[in-house]
Parts: sequence; C-alpha cells; structure tokens
Amino acid sequence: MSWRKPKDRFQSGKGAANRASLKALVEQGPPPGILAYAGDRPVGWCAVAPRREYITLAKSRVLRPLDDAPVWSVSCLFIARPFRRKGLSVSLLKAAVRFVADQGGKIVEGYPALAKTAAVSPTFAWTGVLEAFLKAGFEEMPRWSESRPIVRCYAIGMDFK
Repeated sequence: MSWRKPKDRFQSGKGAANRASLKALVEQGPPPGILAYAGDRPVGWCAVAPRREYITLAKSRVLRPLDDAPVWSVSCLFIARPFRRKGLSVSLLKAAVRFVADQGGKIVEGYPALAKTAAVSPTFAWTGVLEAFLKAGFEEMPRWSESRPIVRCYAIGMDFK
C-alpha cells in the first residue's frame, strides 16, 4: 500500500488499516497482484496494477513516465525466506506479465531498487532486483537516475515458457 497512499496516510495506517485497505482492493477487484503457492501455502507476492493507481509514481522524479504509453507497474515483489534465490521471482514476474495481458494491458514496467544482486538485503529488494526482471524477459529502458533502473516487458507476443 506504500505506493497507493500518500506517505502520511500510509505511515499512520501501518498495520491493521493498511491491511484493511488491501483487503478492500482485493474484494472490489480486479486483483491488485498475484500470489505464488507451494502446495496450498502462499510463498510469494507480486503487486501489479495500472501505473495510475500508484500515487507515489505520479510524484516521483526518478521514476517519472518514459512516454505517454499506458503501462502497468510492478510495485512490490516478495518471496518467503525459504523460497528465495530459487527463481521464484522470475516465475512471478512472468506470471505478472500474463496477468496484465489477460487484463488487456500491453506494457509492464518494473523499478528494481538495485542494479546488482550480489548480497542484496531483502530490506532493499522489495521492488525486485534487476537480474530477475531481465531473466523474466524485461528490457532496461533509459534511466532518469543512474541508481534506479526502469525495465519494461511488452505483454503482446511474449513466449511465457
């Protein structure tokens, strides 16, 4: 919810209020992202929605739009600790692109926090790492900031194997 609410509302809503906001999004549909399961246990999450739903992106200089194309944005990627570094992020990102295509979207963007994956702390990898996006078929785009990559994947004609 941190990209969907103004900073002060997100901070004051930490915990129950933000959980309730996310639950309301799920109930009103379409889903605000996708889940990965191991059996019947959820082990991964990828938040993906039209860029316009993320007010934080509207205010960002570093992540401002590259053009006027309507894009969907991956704002959060979480993998449960026992399932990290096993390729699940790549699978979730590919599934996110399929999800966007199923919703009629054509372009998916991501904003990995760090360009290098070596020893990345999960604390700083919540928007994903560049290597996972590239393995999932995303391409690096011109950056507004050297420290913050922007990646895109075109949902039309993708081979999702």
